[in-house]
Amino acid sequence: MTTLTHASRAAALLWIACTVAALPAAAAAPQASVQQAATPHIYNFSPVNQWNLQVSASYWNPIIRYVSARSGVRLNLKLGRTSADTTSYILAREVDFAFTNHLFSPDRMKMGWTVFGRRDSPAVQGQLVVPADSPIRDIRELAGGVVAFPGPEALVAYKVPYAQLLRKHIPVTPVFTGNHDAAFTQLFAGRVKAVGANSQLVAAWSSREGHAFRVLWSSTPFNELALMASPRVPAEEMRALARVFLGMHQDPEGRKILAAAAELVHAPAPISFVAASDADYASYRAFYADAPANLR
Repeated sequence: MTTLTHASRAAALLWIACTVAALPAAAAAPQASVQQAATPHIYNFSPVNQWNLQVSASYWNPIIRYVSARSGVRLNLKLGRTSADTTSYILAREVDFAFTNHLFSPDRMKMGWTVFGRRDSPAVQGQLVVPADSPIRDIRELAGGVVAFPGPEALVAYKVPYAQLLRKHIPVTPVFTGNHDAAFTQLFAGRVKAVGANSQLVAAWSSREGHAFRVLWSSTPFNELALMASPRVPAEEMRALARVFLGMHQDPEGRKILAAAAELVHAPAPISFVAASDADYASYRAFYADAPANLR
C-alpha cells in the first residue's frame, strides 16, 4: 500500500488540509490560562472515500463545519488517501464518528459502533460494469481478465460483486484503485475489462463525465452507508450531532450546503440525512452469513 510519504507534494498538502480542515481557530491561539474553560473535545470524523480525495474533502468539509457549529460537537475531517486507509483509522480507534458500511462484519460489530443515521437516498446495488460499447455482454466473458475495484474494504463495490464471480467460478485478477473515480478512469482507458462498483456512483460518474456503462450484473439492494458513532462518544453528544444531521434539510443554510454537495457530485437532487438503526443494515449481515470465507 502506498503511504502518504510516497505521494506527490500536492497530494500531501491536500491530505494535511483534510485532517485539519475543521480544527477551531482557537487551536492556533496562545496557550490558555488555567482560569479559562477547557477546549471542547474534537472528534475525528471519517467518511469512506467514495470519490477522489479532493472531491471527498470538498463534499464533507462544509457539512461537518455546519454540523459542528450547530451542535457544539466539534468534528475534524480525517481522510486517508484511499477508502482502505480511511477505514484503517476507524479500526485503529483513531476515529469516533464515521460514514461507512465497513463495520457490519461479525468481528467488527463487536467493536460496538452505533448507527444513528444515513442519507435519504434509494438503496444501492453492487454491480459489474463495462463501457456501453464494450463487446462484453456476460460476466462469464470476464474470465481471465483484470477487473478494477475501488478497494478491498468496499462491501457493495468489491465484496459483493467479487463474491458473485467466485460463486460462478469466473477467475479474474482484481486490482484496487483507491476509489471509484480511479476505477472508472482505468476502465475507459482500456486498462481493465470491467469494474466492480456501487450503482449510485456508476450513475453519478456517468452524468458527470459523459460516459455510458453497460451493467453486466447487479446484486440485491443494500441501504446506503451509515452515520455511526463509536462507543466512546457520550450519548448526549451523539444525540446532539444526530439532531443537526437529521434536521439539516429543514434549515436554509443546511439546505444550501446539501444542494452544493449534490451539485459537486452530480447527484440528481440534494440528499438529506434521516434516522437509521442497525436494523436497516440486515442485508449486510445476511451477505456476511453466506459470503465466501476470504471476503468475511
